[in-house]
Amino acid sequence: MGLEVLGEAEWHVRRDAHGRRVRVWTGPHQARRSRGEKHPVLDFLFTYYSHRPAHLERWHPGAGVALAGPSAREYLKWKAYTETEDGVTVDVAGMPEARRRTAAFVRDLLAATAARAPRLGCFGLHEWAMVYRLSEDEIRHADWPLRLGQAGTDAVVESQTIKCSHFDAFRFFTEPARPLNTLRPTREGQIALEQPGCLHATMDLFKHAYKLDPYTPSELVADCFALAVDVRALDMRASPYDLSALGYAPVPIETERGRAEYVRAQSEFARRAEPLRAALIGVCESLLAGTPAS
Repeated sequence: MGLEVLGEAEWHVRRDAHGRRVRVWTGPHQARRSRGEKHPVLDFLFTYYSHRPAHLERWHPGAGVALAGPSAREYLKWKAYTETEDGVTVDVAGMPEARRRTAAFVRDLLAATAARAPRLGCFGLHEWAMVYRLSEDEIRHADWPLRLGQAGTDAVVESQTIKCSHFDAFRFFTEPARPLNTLRPTREGQIALEQPGCLHATMDLFKHAYKLDPYTPSELVADCFALAVDVRALDMRASPYDLSALGYAPVPIETERGRAEYVRAQSEFARRAEPLRAALIGVCESLLAGTPAS
């Protein structure tokens, strides 16, 4: 299967557009970091996730695309790239075995997730379980008050059914909160439990996209990041923290109205994630086949 060849002017336009798009997020983050200023919502996207701002800003065309023109040779400084008669492109056939294993895991995880119906109505209780019965100095975002106080927060946890299916959320539960979860997610059982209604599974599309960088088109990485930004906002608006001073109006999941609002937003995020998940599955399958995606 042949490569799609981008002329120098064309790929420069795409590269520059990508940079402008992501600097809307990376620029403010870097400015805050230079001031030593923490952001309880947005820092997560650059600290929990390991893709550096500079790497997010860097544009890659992804597998199956060759960059024409003299300036394309600048991409040869990255090991994944090779030069062909069509131009400079990522070397799919020479992809390291470790990256193939990553592609196989991501494909299997996302395919299993896509095959399930979204399970809604967890109400973001994972964030509440992360502060359950903690003392003030143990709370992660201690600079921000709990809307209901510690006793009120604990009461919500104890009055609700917690059904968190995502291991990377569950592993941050406090010890007293763990037995309250109806599921026991593990890393080994991730493929068996992951489901498309989970906010963290949706945010993790960004992680899966950048884990295969530079074989993933940067526009797809940015699409996944943009969705993760919106999902993270709901995640923290529904959390026990009062972040209204930052412009994040609470979603009071301790009320019937708040729970209904959460489910509506959760359902919409599951819908938005579907084409991104499908695109990532396609990237993985093409990489595992050893041929560029069409």
